[in-house]
Amino acid sequence: QVQLVQSGGGLVETGGSLRLSCAASGRTFSSGTMGWFRQAPGKEREAVAAIRWADGATSYAGSAKGRFTISRDKAKNTLYLQMNSLKPEDTALYNCARSTASLITSARLDISQYDNWGQGTQVTVSS
Repeated sequence: QVQLVQSGGGLVETGGSLRLSCAASGRTFSSGTMGWFRQAPGKEREAVAAIRWADGATSYAGSAKGRFTISRDKAKNTLYLQMNSLKPEDTALYNCARSTASLITSARLDISQYDNWGQGTQVTVSS
């Protein structure tokens, strides 16, 4: 089983930037899909962005397009989420997750496809 350990997050002002990291350990892998998801208080968990590990194909939720960038470092087995132009509505608990499947575009942001989750990290954007 791959363990996902998150870092990053914290408190930032509106318009600021943060980078989240998600290090996968336990064994190396060359396929599958990894994504970032978030859950704000009182709301359902939602997808933010996802990346197919082998070829780097990405998908973004509408709220993330143009502001967030998902990337991965295959050599370090690490997933990243660069978040720029942060807004108060981005405040949430962010989780990384992994699917063993190399997901096509239509499935990449489907939460049900992911079965291995990081511990979560809080992002708070002050107004």
